[in-house]
Amino acid sequence: MTVTNHPNARGWTPLFVVTVLLGSFLLFLVQPMVARMALPRLGGAPAVWNSAMLVYQALLLAGYAYAHWLRRWSPRRQAVTHLLVLAAAALWLPIGLMQGRLPEGVEPAFWVPWLLGISIGPLFFAVAAQAPLVQRWYASASGGRDPYALYAASNLGSFAGLIAYPLLAEPGLTLSGQSLMWTLGYIALGGLVALIAWRVPNPRRHHDPVARSAPEGWRRRATWIAYAFVPSGLMLATTTFITTDIVAAPLLWVMPLGLYLLSFTIAFATGRSTAEFITHFAPMVLLVFGGVMMAGHEQYPFLNVAMALMLLFVAAVALHSRLYDLRPAPDRLTGFYLAMAVGGALGGVFAGLIAPILFDWTYEYPLLILAAGLLAPQYPLIPQIGRLWELWPWHPRSAAFTLALLAGGIVAASLFLSEPGRRGPDSMAFLLLMPIGVLAIGRRWLFLFMLAGALLLFGGYRALVYSAEGARTRSYFGVYTVGVEGDTMVLANGTTLHGMQLLGPPERQRMPTSYYARGSGVGRAMLSLDALYGAHARVGVVGLGAGTLACYARPGQHWRFFEIDPNVVEIARDSGAFTFLRNCLPRVPITIGDARLSLENRPADSLDLLVLDAFSSDAVPIHLMTQQAFATYGRVLAPDGLLLVHISNRFLRLEPVVAGAARAGGWYVRELDYTPRADVPADTVSDWIAMTRSETVMRRLMDRGGDWRPLDAGEGAVRWTDGHAAIVPLLRVLDSDGGG
Repeated sequence: MTVTNHPNARGWTPLFVVTVLLGSFLLFLVQPMVARMALPRLGGAPAVWNSAMLVYQALLLAGYAYAHWLRRWSPRRQAVTHLLVLAAAALWLPIGLMQGRLPEGVEPAFWVPWLLGISIGPLFFAVAAQAPLVQRWYASASGGRDPYALYAASNLGSFAGLIAYPLLAEPGLTLSGQSLMWTLGYIALGGLVALIAWRVPNPRRHHDPVARSAPEGWRRRATWIAYAFVPSGLMLATTTFITTDIVAAPLLWVMPLGLYLLSFTIAFATGRSTAEFITHFAPMVLLVFGGVMMAGHEQYPFLNVAMALMLLFVAAVALHSRLYDLRPAPDRLTGFYLAMAVGGALGGVFAGLIAPILFDWTYEYPLLILAAGLLAPQYPLIPQIGRLWELWPWHPRSAAFTLALLAGGIVAASLFLSEPGRRGPDSMAFLLLMPIGVLAIGRRWLFLFMLAGALLLFGGYRALVYSAEGARTRSYFGVYTVGVEGDTMVLANGTTLHGMQLLGPPERQRMPTSYYARGSGVGRAMLSLDALYGAHARVGVVGLGAGTLACYARPGQHWRFFEIDPNVVEIARDSGAFTFLRNCLPRVPITIGDARLSLENRPADSLDLLVLDAFSSDAVPIHLMTQQAFATYGRVLAPDGLLLVHISNRFLRLEPVVAGAARAGGWYVRELDYTPRADVPADTVSDWIAMTRSETVMRRLMDRGGDWRPLDAGEGAVRWTDGHAAIVPLLRVLDSDGGG
């Protein structure tokens, strides 16, 4: 990492490196930590993380702007000023969220950034300015040597902080312990900055002009912004795409950001061989993996995730390497980083704020792949292909036009042969397009045409058909698709099933299906309501879905649904696609908002049965599974009330969490795994846990039938609290029979 032999820097380079590493480590340790703190109030939807990322990028931009503004002063004065800023920001220690809940009627996409901004803004701002300032001070202390290698170290520290959280900090420390650890790191950072302030040149003995090199024009600055915009937006778009359209596995949001940070480490490294190798093959990766991603192939979710992450990483390395090639002289590096921060923030605004409002599907993902294809450096994949273009008997433009017509014909023919909204003979088209795509690499506009054709053919056209038919809707909490499969109407959030209804006569439409079938745990509990609580049972359901459970309601009972997403209410009640509510409970009250917060405002002993069905998506809202949450459920339920928890999940073993909550709250608990017979229509595998503080109620429930068994907690109970909950110990291998 040593980049200078200047006598003033000898022995001091490690100080600058450690300062950059620690600052970046703290910067990206705080991101998942604050997101975890926000769970009890904000939930765990991917859009929450994207909103948090938007805040981080905006604060990073502010920090880089401040670092650029300081350039007019001497390094010593800059360092002293920054020490004062660090001291002022320390008033926000220990780090944490301000008190406040989502106001009714306020758009979460705007309220979440505001809450995070006022909670951690000053601290994040002060630390964000660290990397460009330290690099500038290093250039001054080393006699103007190239400081850009320190930027690679900075992003290595960022990656370490990001990975350290789920693997070390979250499993080993409570939130208060994490906050204390971060506070100690912040104090250490202030001490390192103080050492650097003493180390950088004294203005009375050194003349450090603002800049000696020629300023860059607006075109060069716009280029910097564009090359930073696309990887930043693609990182957020990849997070949304893989957690919505591929698999909603926990912790996937860490991987795109981690690879995004690693791309800077490679792109800005002094040794260029790795960056050049990846850049050379980037167009081919975009063409092949981009097409595969759009095609879907849901039977191979983790292979798709791996390809999506590889696409992001390769594209980010290629574009960031181009940024490195276009970097200015060290005396203008703060302006360069400011332009990069502007591009990163704009990418975050587009993917995290504008796209969810503008699009009904994750269209930002293919659009940013196209943008990466436009900007990525283009070299013929094989040198002989480049010479072939030069020796082409026609004019190269005529050859490109001919290949474009051929590719367009293949795409048009494949789409014509496809059934509307369904995959057609895309395998043959893929085999025909790939050789043309390889020939196109090095001819930017022809390659872009090929890339657009591949994205359209292998999934883009299908997405456009769904949008044209009005089958999709998008909200802050997900992308919902309503469609007919055989004789059933299906509601899905990405690849996660949220409900299905049999089509046909009214009695068929009223039949509970999917996870809520009569033989499931919740079905047996619903059929036992009269025996357990009489004809006037009070029922609450967290999670509306398609409204399936409403058809268990009987005259005299009192029902209420709790649903966080107004779009789900629109689909289930008002769209006409599903008729469960209209046929069975047309005037049922629906409370919109976070279920835990809504239940906290309900009277005590106001429910006999509470169904907790917020986990049919594989990304579990942790705040609904803590001991504090279960205490809220116990308060709302009658003393002999019954709690049904849906824990069907492909990636997490939730039994130990429920066992821990049951042990802490004194609940009796039983589990029922339901596997439908092959001849039962529209039933799916499900796993339900029944909990009650009344041994009599539990015995009566088991007497009503069903293979209720003692809860299998695996290696033991796990106690999740609002201050400490770790997902990593509960991860399991993908189970093809898992629910959700």
